[in-house]
Amino acid sequence: MPLRSVEEHLAHVLIQVTPCTPEDLPLPAAHGRTTAEPVRAAVDIPVFDNSAMDGFAVRFADVAAATPDRPVTLRVVADLPAGTDLDPGLSRGEAARIMTGSPVPTAADAVVPFEDTAGGLADSLHEIEVVQAPRAAGAHIRRRAGDAAAGAEIVPVGVPLGALQLAAAAAAGVAVVRVSRRPRVAVVSTGSELVPPGSALRRGQIPESNGVLLSALADEAGAEVVLRTSVDDTDTAFLAALEAADAAGAEVVITSGGVSAGAYEVVKNVLQGGGIGFTKVAMQPGKPQGFGRLPGGALLFGLPGNPVSSAVSFETFVRPALLRMQGRRDIHRPVLRLIAATGWRTPAGRRQYLPAAIDRSDPGGWTVRPATSGGSGSHLAGGLARAEAYAVVPAEVEAVAPGDLVDVMLVS
Repeated sequence: MPLRSVEEHLAHVLIQVTPCTPEDLPLPAAHGRTTAEPVRAAVDIPVFDNSAMDGFAVRFADVAAATPDRPVTLRVVADLPAGTDLDPGLSRGEAARIMTGSPVPTAADAVVPFEDTAGGLADSLHEIEVVQAPRAAGAHIRRRAGDAAAGAEIVPVGVPLGALQLAAAAAAGVAVVRVSRRPRVAVVSTGSELVPPGSALRRGQIPESNGVLLSALADEAGAEVVLRTSVDDTDTAFLAALEAADAAGAEVVITSGGVSAGAYEVVKNVLQGGGIGFTKVAMQPGKPQGFGRLPGGALLFGLPGNPVSSAVSFETFVRPALLRMQGRRDIHRPVLRLIAATGWRTPAGRRQYLPAAIDRSDPGGWTVRPATSGGSGSHLAGGLARAEAYAVVPAEVEAVAPGDLVDVMLVS
């Protein structure tokens, strides 16, 4: 049976994804959530004409001819700190001292910074001498709605709300945003050899790391992890974990291990023949994959158990699905094309996802190399700590040579 392509399997996954329901959240609680509808400005930005400088609000006609040799004297008739609601009138030859962000008087059409006067701040409340004319009427004035008018789209739909997006929404007077609910995820590690990290190890046992890995990746993808557990390779234990995931309200169940061709593949043995299909994908690592819908309605991703295989499989199939559930516009990681600093072998007939490290020491010439000396071995969990990307090498490439250009998928 021919291997399924990565694109075919991802399409098979995404077609079964349904979006999470939206909810309204106060702005501070929405950090990291995905917008379910556009965020629109409730007020103009800026809200009013305001000063871009500390200085004096003036009538441009009064100071247009000011030079160091022929300064213009003005009488200061008002003082306007930030937050004031005063709107003083200005007659010919008059000015108002004004601070950055303060409302510009209706009668003024320019601001003269302190540094363009003879006395500056030290002599600013009686008479001033303007020694440098503003460049034009409107100089140093931030106009109302110059950035955005009320009703304008500040953040489009399908975008994660980071610090900058939240700040923009707050500046636009928005207090509540409609965002996608976080997908509820259960993570189940299978393997009779697995014990909690830090446990004393007898022969044949290893620390369980996939649960930590996949839970953290799910959290980074915006999901809410409602269950994380590890079970041995028995049908009873695995079925109990699935029942616990259903009881926790999981909409997505991510398993690791138990999907390959061995005698104790508990995920495959329990679920094959139901709504879960098992296939081989033309990728390395991560060839064995399980996917489908459980009787309770949750999507199940059956990932291979070797840690690098689990990590790559999550990035390739699970993360895009979780982002699609949240209505995210862009569900794929950014990809750069970088020069290989060293050569490495590639698997025949399968796309390679190699944990990679990027050398940024030359800003004009980043390079990429394997994160471990062992290449893309699916068991090399220690090398994941040094990986900040995956080098993605097409199936038809027989080997990567130093100096070759390589597609690099950033993950950190």
